[in-house]
Amino acid sequence: MTQPQIKQSIATPEGGLSNTEATANKAHRRWLMPSLVAGVVLVLLFSGIRSRFKAREALHATTVQLAVPSVSVVVPKRAAPAQEIILPGNIQPFISSPIFARTDGYLRKWYFDIGARVKAGQLLALIETPEVDQQLVQARATLATAEANLALAQITRDRYQGLLVKHAVAQQDVDNAVGTYNANKAIVDADRANVQRFEALVSFEKVYAPFDGVITARNTDIGDLINAGSSTTAASSTGSSAGSSAGSSPGAARTDLFHISQTGMLRVYVNVPEEYSQGIKVGHTDSEIVLAEFPDRKFTGKLVRTSEAINATTRTLLVEIDVSNPTDTLLSGSYAEVHLKIPSRNSTFLLPVSALLFRSEKLQVGVVKDGKVTITDVTPGHDLGTEIEIVVGLKPDDQVVINPPDSLITGQEVQIVQATLPGDTR
Repeated sequence: MTQPQIKQSIATPEGGLSNTEATANKAHRRWLMPSLVAGVVLVLLFSGIRSRFKAREALHATTVQLAVPSVSVVVPKRAAPAQEIILPGNIQPFISSPIFARTDGYLRKWYFDIGARVKAGQLLALIETPEVDQQLVQARATLATAEANLALAQITRDRYQGLLVKHAVAQQDVDNAVGTYNANKAIVDADRANVQRFEALVSFEKVYAPFDGVITARNTDIGDLINAGSSTTAASSTGSSAGSSAGSSPGAARTDLFHISQTGMLRVYVNVPEEYSQGIKVGHTDSEIVLAEFPDRKFTGKLVRTSEAINATTRTLLVEIDVSNPTDTLLSGSYAEVHLKIPSRNSTFLLPVSALLFRSEKLQVGVVKDGKVTITDVTPGHDLGTEIEIVVGLKPDDQVVINPPDSLITGQEVQIVQATLPGDTR
Protein backbone atom coordinates (compact mmCIF):
# COMPACT_ATOMS: atom_id res chain seq x y z
CA MET A 1 0.00 0.00 0.00
CA THR A 2 1.32 3.37 -0.93
CA GLN A 3 1.88 6.19 1.49
CA PRO A 4 -1.08 8.24 0.36
CA GLN A 5 -3.29 5.28 0.85
CA ILE A 6 -2.06 4.80 4.45
CA LYS A 7 -2.89 8.38 5.32
CA GLN A 8 -6.27 7.99 3.77
CA SER A 9 -7.03 5.01 5.85
CA ILE A 10 -6.12 6.83 9.06
CA ALA A 11 -8.03 10.03 8.47
CA THR A 12 -11.72 10.07 7.81
CA PRO A 13 -13.48 12.56 5.69
CA GLU A 14 -15.27 13.99 8.77
CA GLY A 15 -11.92 14.78 10.51
CA GLY A 16 -12.65 12.46 13.58
CA LEU A 17 -10.31 10.07 15.48
CA SER A 18 -9.08 6.96 13.92
CA ASN A 19 -10.02 3.55 15.18
CA THR A 20 -6.62 3.10 16.85
CA GLU A 21 -6.88 6.29 18.90
CA ALA A 22 -10.39 5.47 19.98
CA THR A 23 -9.28 2.10 21.13
CA ALA A 24 -6.38 3.61 23.12
CA ASN A 25 -8.70 6.10 24.77
CA LYS A 26 -11.08 3.36 25.80
CA ALA A 27 -8.23 1.34 27.31
CA HIS A 28 -6.94 4.38 29.18
CA ARG A 29 -10.35 5.08 30.61
CA ARG A 30 -10.66 1.49 31.62
CA TRP A 31 -7.46 1.69 33.84
CA LEU A 32 -7.93 5.23 35.11
CA MET A 33 -10.83 4.52 37.46
CA PRO A 34 -9.19 1.55 39.25
CA SER A 35 -6.01 3.58 39.58
CA LEU A 36 -7.90 6.45 41.20
CA VAL A 37 -9.68 4.07 43.54
CA ALA A 38 -6.41 2.38 44.40
CA GLY A 39 -4.79 5.77 45.05
CA VAL A 40 -7.60 6.83 47.35
CA VAL A 41 -7.36 3.53 49.20
CA LEU A 42 -3.62 3.93 49.53
CA VAL A 43 -4.03 7.50 50.83
CA LEU A 44 -6.65 6.40 53.35
CA LEU A 45 -4.52 3.47 54.38
CA PHE A 46 -1.45 5.63 54.81
CA SER A 47 -3.41 8.23 56.77
CA GLY A 48 -4.81 5.57 59.13
CA ILE A 49 -1.41 3.97 59.66
CA ARG A 50 0.17 7.36 60.24
CA SER A 51 -2.49 8.39 62.83
CA ARG A 52 -2.08 5.09 64.64
CA PHE A 53 1.66 5.53 64.66
CA LYS A 54 1.32 9.02 66.12
CA ALA A 55 -1.14 7.75 68.73
CA ARG A 56 1.29 5.00 69.66
CA GLU A 57 4.10 7.52 70.00
CA ALA A 58 1.90 9.77 72.13
CA LEU A 59 0.88 6.81 74.30
CA HIS A 60 4.49 5.84 74.75
CA ALA A 61 5.48 9.38 75.67
CA THR A 62 2.60 9.60 78.15
CA THR A 63 3.52 6.24 79.63
CA VAL A 64 7.12 7.32 80.02
CA GLN A 65 5.99 10.61 81.56
CA LEU A 66 3.60 8.91 83.96
CA ALA A 67 6.27 6.47 85.00
CA VAL A 68 8.11 9.42 86.64
CA PRO A 69 5.97 10.70 89.57
CA SER A 70 5.23 14.41 89.75
CA VAL A 71 5.81 16.13 93.08
CA SER A 72 5.49 19.57 94.60
CA VAL A 73 8.41 20.86 96.63
CA VAL A 74 9.04 23.63 99.13
CA VAL A 75 12.24 25.32 100.17
CA PRO A 76 12.57 25.43 103.99
CA LYS A 77 12.48 28.87 105.52
CA ARG A 78 14.57 29.98 108.44
CA ALA A 79 12.85 30.45 111.77
CA ALA A 80 12.55 33.97 113.14
CA PRO A 81 15.42 35.16 115.39
CA ALA A 82 13.00 35.04 118.33
CA GLN A 83 9.73 33.21 118.55
CA GLU A 84 6.87 34.21 120.76
CA ILE A 85 5.27 31.71 123.07
CA ILE A 86 2.09 32.34 125.04
CA LEU A 87 1.74 30.82 128.50
CA PRO A 88 -0.76 31.23 131.34
CA GLY A 89 0.37 33.40 134.22
CA ASN A 90 -0.77 34.04 137.77
CA ILE A 91 -0.62 37.65 138.98
CA GLN A 92 0.36 38.03 142.64
CA PRO A 93 1.09 41.10 144.79
CA PHE A 94 4.73 41.96 145.35
CA ILE A 95 4.23 41.57 149.12
CA SER A 96 1.27 39.80 150.69
CA SER A 97 0.94 39.22 154.41
CA PRO A 98 -1.71 37.96 156.82
CA ILE A 99 -2.07 40.02 160.02
CA PHE A 100 -2.32 37.86 163.16
CA ALA A 101 -3.12 38.74 166.74
CA ARG A 102 -0.30 38.32 169.29
CA THR A 103 -2.47 38.51 172.39
CA ASP A 104 -5.72 36.98 173.67
CA GLY A 105 -8.88 39.02 174.10
CA TYR A 106 -11.91 40.44 172.31
CA LEU A 107 -11.91 42.71 169.29
CA ARG A 108 -12.97 46.15 170.48
CA LYS A 109 -12.82 47.97 167.12
CA TRP A 110 -11.48 47.76 163.59
CA TYR A 111 -10.64 50.83 161.54
CA PHE A 112 -10.20 49.65 157.92
CA ASP A 113 -12.28 47.38 155.73
CA ILE A 114 -11.45 45.60 152.48
CA GLY A 115 -10.17 47.83 149.71
CA ALA A 116 -8.80 50.41 152.12
CA ARG A 117 -5.32 51.72 151.44
CA VAL A 118 -3.17 52.00 154.53
CA LYS A 119 0.29 53.28 155.37
CA ALA A 120 2.92 51.45 157.36
CA GLY A 121 2.28 51.91 161.10
CA GLN A 122 -1.40 52.81 160.78
CA LEU A 123 -3.69 51.34 163.45
CA LEU A 124 -5.88 48.61 161.97
CA ALA A 125 -7.73 47.26 165.02
CA LEU A 126 -7.91 47.40 168.79
CA ILE A 127 -8.15 44.29 170.96
CA GLU A 128 -9.51 44.37 174.51
CA THR A 129 -7.44 42.12 176.84
CA PRO A 130 -8.70 42.41 180.44
CA GLU A 131 -6.90 39.26 181.57
CA VAL A 132 -3.58 40.44 180.21
CA ASP A 133 -4.11 43.83 181.80
CA GLN A 134 -4.66 42.20 185.19
CA GLN A 135 -1.63 39.98 184.72
CA LEU A 136 0.42 43.09 184.02
CA VAL A 137 -0.85 44.71 187.24
CA GLN A 138 0.01 41.54 189.15
CA ALA A 139 3.46 41.37 187.61
CA ARG A 140 4.17 44.98 188.51
CA ALA A 141 3.08 44.32 192.13
CA THR A 142 5.34 41.28 192.31
CA LEU A 143 8.18 43.39 190.95
CA ALA A 144 7.56 46.05 193.59
CA THR A 145 7.71 43.41 196.33
CA ALA A 146 10.93 42.01 194.94
CA GLU A 147 12.44 45.49 194.72
CA ALA A 148 11.52 46.15 198.39
CA ASN A 149 13.14 42.90 199.48
CA LEU A 150 16.20 43.80 197.41
CA ALA A 151 16.45 47.19 199.11
CA LEU A 152 16.27 45.58 202.56
CA ALA A 153 18.85 42.97 201.57
CA GLN A 154 21.15 45.73 200.32
CA ILE A 155 20.90 47.59 203.64
CA THR A 156 21.63 44.41 205.61
CA ARG A 157 24.61 43.60 203.39
CA ASP A 158 26.10 47.06 203.72
CA ARG A 159 25.61 47.05 207.54
CA TYR A 160 27.24 43.66 207.99
CA GLN A 161 30.16 44.61 205.77
CA GLY A 162 30.70 47.72 207.96
CA LEU A 163 30.57 45.69 211.15
CA LEU A 164 32.98 43.14 209.69
CA VAL A 165 35.64 45.83 209.48
CA LYS A 166 35.30 46.35 213.24
CA HIS A 167 35.24 42.60 213.84
CA ALA A 168 31.78 42.95 215.37
CA VAL A 169 30.19 40.14 213.32
CA ALA A 170 31.34 36.81 212.01
CA GLN A 171 32.35 36.33 208.40
CA GLN A 172 29.56 33.81 207.99
CA ASP A 173 26.93 36.44 208.78
CA VAL A 174 28.40 38.75 206.15
CA ASP A 175 28.38 36.01 203.56
CA ASN A 176 24.71 35.25 204.33
CA ALA A 177 23.77 38.91 203.90
CA VAL A 178 25.61 39.15 200.58
CA GLY A 179 23.96 35.94 199.30
CA THR A 180 20.51 37.18 200.28
CA TYR A 181 21.15 40.42 198.39
CA ASN A 182 22.25 38.60 195.23
CA ALA A 183 19.23 36.26 195.35
CA ASN A 184 16.83 39.18 195.74
CA LYS A 185 18.53 41.00 192.87
CA ALA A 186 17.98 37.96 190.62
CA ILE A 187 14.34 37.85 191.65
CA VAL A 188 13.96 41.53 190.77
CA ASP A 189 15.50 40.93 187.32
CA ALA A 190 13.13 38.03 186.67
CA ASP A 191 10.09 39.99 187.82
CA ARG A 192 11.13 42.96 185.71
CA ALA A 193 11.39 40.71 182.64
CA ASN A 194 7.94 39.32 183.41
CA VAL A 195 6.54 42.85 183.58
CA GLN A 196 8.14 43.66 180.23
CA ARG A 197 6.59 40.54 178.74
CA PHE A 198 3.11 41.56 179.84
CA GLU A 199 3.71 45.11 178.68
CA ALA A 200 4.57 43.72 175.24
CA LEU A 201 1.38 41.64 175.26
CA VAL A 202 -0.63 44.71 176.19
CA SER A 203 1.03 46.64 173.36
CA PHE A 204 -0.20 43.93 171.00
CA GLU A 205 -3.72 45.11 171.75
CA LYS A 206 -3.11 47.57 168.94
CA VAL A 207 -2.73 45.96 165.51
CA TYR A 208 -0.68 48.05 163.06
CA ALA A 209 -0.09 47.79 159.30
CA PRO A 210 3.42 46.40 158.63
CA PHE A 211 3.80 48.16 155.26
CA ASP A 212 1.97 50.35 152.74
CA GLY A 213 -0.71 48.39 150.97
CA VAL A 214 -4.36 47.58 150.48
CA ILE A 215 -6.57 45.52 152.77
CA THR A 216 -7.75 42.54 150.75
CA ALA A 217 -9.47 40.59 153.54
CA ARG A 218 -10.99 41.29 156.95
CA ASN A 219 -11.64 38.09 158.86
CA THR A 220 -12.88 39.49 162.15
CA ASP A 221 -15.54 41.74 163.63
CA ILE A 222 -16.32 43.58 166.85
CA GLY A 223 -16.73 41.22 169.77
CA ASP A 224 -14.87 38.28 168.21
CA LEU A 225 -12.83 36.18 170.60
CA ILE A 226 -9.20 36.53 169.59
CA ASN A 227 -6.59 33.89 170.31
CA ALA A 228 -2.96 34.78 169.89
CA GLY A 229 -1.64 33.43 166.62
CA SER A 230 -4.69 31.21 166.19
CA SER A 231 -8.14 31.32 164.64
CA THR A 232 -11.17 33.33 165.63
CA THR A 233 -14.22 31.41 166.75
CA ALA A 234 -17.07 33.78 166.05
CA ALA A 235 -18.63 34.88 162.80
CA SER A 236 -16.49 37.35 160.91
CA SER A 237 -16.35 39.17 157.61
CA THR A 238 -14.33 39.58 154.47
CA GLY A 239 -16.54 40.77 151.67
CA SER A 240 -18.65 43.42 153.41
CA SER A 241 -18.85 45.61 156.47
CA ALA A 242 -22.03 43.81 157.47
CA GLY A 243 -19.94 40.86 158.65
CA SER A 244 -20.36 38.07 156.07
CA SER A 245 -17.15 36.56 154.79
CA ALA A 246 -17.02 35.85 151.05
CA GLY A 247 -16.64 32.16 150.47
CA SER A 248 -16.86 31.23 154.17
CA SER A 249 -19.56 30.41 156.68
CA PRO A 250 -20.22 31.82 160.18
CA GLY A 251 -18.12 30.09 162.80
CA ALA A 252 -15.51 28.88 160.29
CA ALA A 253 -11.94 28.90 161.55
CA ARG A 254 -9.68 31.63 160.22
CA THR A 255 -6.05 32.30 161.00
CA ASP A 256 -5.65 36.01 160.36
CA LEU A 257 -7.47 39.21 161.29
CA PHE A 258 -6.61 41.05 158.08
CA HIS A 259 -4.80 40.35 154.85
CA ILE A 260 -2.77 43.16 153.36
CA SER A 261 -1.13 43.28 149.94
CA GLN A 262 1.31 45.64 148.27
CA THR A 263 0.10 46.10 144.68
CA GLY A 264 2.23 48.95 143.33
CA MET A 265 4.46 46.25 141.86
CA LEU A 266 3.06 42.87 140.89
CA ARG A 267 4.71 39.48 140.42
CA VAL A 268 3.58 37.25 137.55
CA TYR A 269 4.53 33.60 137.94
CA VAL A 270 4.80 31.48 134.78
CA ASN A 271 5.66 27.80 134.33
CA VAL A 272 7.81 27.58 131.20
CA PRO A 273 8.06 24.13 129.53
CA GLU A 274 11.46 22.50 129.75
CA GLU A 275 12.07 22.68 125.98
CA TYR A 276 12.06 26.50 126.18
CA SER A 277 14.00 26.78 129.43
CA GLN A 278 17.41 27.32 127.81
CA GLY A 279 16.09 30.43 126.06
CA ILE A 280 15.06 32.08 129.34
CA LYS A 281 17.62 34.74 130.29
CA VAL A 282 17.06 36.91 133.35
CA GLY A 283 16.99 40.57 132.34
CA HIS A 284 17.18 39.80 128.61
CA THR A 285 13.97 37.92 127.78
CA ASP A 286 11.25 40.30 126.59
CA SER A 287 7.82 39.73 128.07
CA GLU A 288 4.36 41.24 127.73
CA ILE A 289 1.24 40.66 129.83
CA VAL A 290 -2.21 40.48 128.23
CA LEU A 291 -5.49 40.26 130.15
CA ALA A 292 -8.98 39.57 128.88
CA GLU A 293 -10.16 42.71 130.65
CA PHE A 294 -7.84 44.83 128.48
CA PRO A 295 -7.92 43.24 125.00
CA ASP A 296 -6.31 46.29 123.36
CA ARG A 297 -3.50 46.76 125.87
CA LYS A 298 -0.23 45.03 126.57
CA PHE A 299 1.62 45.53 129.84
CA THR A 300 5.40 45.35 129.74
CA GLY A 301 7.06 43.09 132.28
CA LYS A 302 10.62 42.36 133.33
CA LEU A 303 11.86 38.84 133.87
CA VAL A 304 13.72 39.15 137.16
CA ARG A 305 14.36 35.59 138.38
CA THR A 306 13.81 31.91 137.80
CA SER A 307 13.80 28.92 140.11
CA GLU A 308 16.97 27.65 138.37
CA ALA A 309 15.53 24.13 138.51
CA ILE A 310 13.09 22.03 136.48
CA ASN A 311 10.08 20.83 138.44
CA ALA A 312 10.24 17.03 138.36
CA THR A 313 6.45 16.71 138.33
CA THR A 314 5.45 19.26 135.69
CA ARG A 315 8.77 19.43 133.80
CA THR A 316 8.58 23.21 133.83
CA LEU A 317 10.77 26.11 134.94
CA LEU A 318 9.16 28.58 137.35
CA VAL A 319 9.72 32.15 136.15
CA GLU A 320 8.91 35.43 137.88
CA ILE A 321 8.07 38.57 135.90
CA ASP A 322 7.63 41.92 137.66
CA VAL A 323 5.06 44.37 136.30
CA SER A 324 4.81 47.97 137.45
CA ASN A 325 1.28 48.84 138.62
CA PRO A 326 1.41 52.41 139.99
CA THR A 327 -2.25 53.18 139.27
CA ASP A 328 -3.48 49.77 140.48
CA THR A 329 -4.91 49.01 137.04
CA LEU A 330 -4.12 45.32 137.40
CA LEU A 331 -5.68 43.29 140.18
CA SER A 332 -3.74 40.69 142.10
CA GLY A 333 -4.97 37.16 141.63
CA SER A 334 -5.89 37.79 137.99
CA TYR A 335 -5.29 35.30 135.20
CA ALA A 336 -3.03 36.60 132.46
CA GLU A 337 -1.51 35.50 129.17
CA VAL A 338 2.24 35.98 129.21
CA HIS A 339 3.95 36.53 125.85
CA LEU A 340 7.61 35.53 126.00
CA LYS A 341 10.06 36.04 123.14
CA ILE A 342 12.46 33.11 123.15
CA PRO A 343 15.61 33.26 120.93
CA SER A 344 15.68 30.62 118.18
CA ARG A 345 18.65 28.50 117.16
CA ASN A 346 20.58 29.71 114.11
CA SER A 347 20.18 26.39 112.28
CA THR A 348 16.44 26.08 112.77
CA PHE A 349 14.16 25.81 109.72
CA LEU A 350 10.39 25.72 109.34
CA LEU A 351 8.57 23.15 107.20
CA PRO A 352 4.90 22.41 106.59
CA VAL A 353 3.75 19.43 108.60
CA SER A 354 2.56 17.83 105.34
CA ALA A 355 6.20 17.39 104.26
CA LEU A 356 6.99 14.87 106.99
CA LEU A 357 7.35 11.13 106.49
CA PHE A 358 6.40 9.17 109.59
CA ARG A 359 8.30 5.90 109.36
CA SER A 360 9.55 3.37 111.84
CA GLU A 361 13.18 4.37 111.36
CA LYS A 362 12.84 8.05 112.22
CA LEU A 363 11.07 11.23 111.24
CA GLN A 364 12.12 11.84 107.63
CA VAL A 365 11.58 14.09 104.61
CA GLY A 366 12.15 13.65 100.88
CA VAL A 367 14.73 16.02 99.36
CA VAL A 368 14.89 16.39 95.55
CA LYS A 369 18.28 16.90 93.92
CA ASP A 370 19.07 16.51 90.22
CA GLY A 371 15.65 14.98 89.63
CA LYS A 372 16.10 12.23 92.21
CA VAL A 373 14.80 11.85 95.76
CA THR A 374 16.96 11.40 98.85
CA ILE A 375 15.18 10.32 102.03
CA THR A 376 16.74 12.40 104.83
CA ASP A 377 16.46 11.97 108.61
CA VAL A 378 15.47 15.15 110.46
CA THR A 379 15.26 16.17 114.11
CA PRO A 380 12.09 18.10 114.96
CA GLY A 381 11.91 21.09 117.27
CA HIS A 382 8.77 22.91 118.34
CA ASP A 383 5.44 21.95 116.83
CA LEU A 384 3.75 25.17 115.67
CA GLY A 385 0.55 23.59 114.36
CA THR A 386 0.64 23.82 110.57
CA GLU A 387 4.43 24.15 110.64
CA ILE A 388 7.17 22.38 112.55
CA GLU A 389 10.71 23.36 113.41
CA ILE A 390 13.51 21.22 112.01
CA VAL A 391 16.61 21.51 114.15
CA VAL A 392 18.94 19.08 112.35
CA GLY A 393 18.89 17.53 108.87
CA LEU A 394 18.13 20.34 106.39
CA LYS A 395 20.06 22.90 104.36
CA PRO A 396 18.79 26.30 103.22
CA ASP A 397 18.62 25.32 99.52
CA ASP A 398 17.01 21.88 99.94
CA GLN A 399 13.86 21.17 97.93
CA VAL A 400 11.56 19.17 100.19
CA VAL A 401 8.66 17.14 98.81
CA ILE A 402 5.21 18.19 100.02
CA ASN A 403 2.64 15.45 100.65
CA PRO A 404 5.09 12.66 99.77
CA PRO A 405 3.62 9.22 98.95
CA ASP A 406 4.38 6.36 101.29
CA SER A 407 6.15 4.56 98.45
CA LEU A 408 8.77 7.30 98.03
CA ILE A 409 12.29 5.87 98.27
CA THR A 410 15.85 7.12 97.91
CA GLY A 411 17.05 7.31 94.30
CA GLN A 412 13.56 7.47 92.80
CA GLU A 413 13.24 9.83 89.80
CA VAL A 414 10.61 12.53 90.17
CA GLN A 415 9.36 15.48 88.22
CA ILE A 416 8.83 18.82 89.98
CA VAL A 417 5.54 20.39 88.97
CA GLN A 418 5.38 23.16 91.58
CA ALA A 419 8.02 24.77 93.77
CA THR A 420 7.03 26.92 96.76
CA LEU A 421 9.46 29.54 97.98
CA PRO A 422 10.09 30.26 101.68
CA GLY A 423 7.27 32.31 103.13
CA ASP A 424 4.90 31.59 100.22
CA THR A 425 1.50 30.68 101.61
CA ARG A 426 -0.10 29.59 98.38
